[in-house]
Amino acid sequence: MIDGVQVKCLRVIPDERGRLMEILRRDDPFFRGFGQVYLTTAYPGVVKAWHYHAKQYDNFVVLTGMMKVALFDDREDSPTRGKVDQFYLGDYNQQLLQIPPGVYHGFKCVSAYEALVLNCPSEPYNHENPDEYRLPPHASSTKMKIPYDWGRKDG
Repeated sequence: MIDGVQVKCLRVIPDERGRLMEILRRDDPFFRGFGQVYLTTAYPGVVKAWHYHAKQYDNFVVLTGMMKVALFDDREDSPTRGKVDQFYLGDYNQQLLQIPPGVYHGFKCVSAYEALVLNCPSEPYNHENPDEYRLPPHASSTKMKIPYDWGRKDG
């Protein structure tokens, strides 16, 4: 796994009234602080990628639907520089994925319906000076090469 990436398996507690799932606690050993909480979505087949943050840790949980989340480590001082990781998060795999600063990331909705992602980043969004550095979703065809193909792998 890419250096600094954390995964927390989430426990869903169902009963006759509904269900409860704890996502992130300040006493989690990898908790990095609270910036804000926001929801983003993707429609089936849509790719939202690539970007990284210089200071911010992201904490992704897919509440409904399924997302293929890809990470690429381009940090010069990282022991895992050049490594790609892929995670399937959502209805069938409830996990929190923590993405450290400097790691490119993005996701693709792989469910037949809209997927909802809850993010609890360590920093609030700065509208005047965003901590966000972007590349096109298919960056393998640009000057910056990310060795990842968002296509489905049939077989």
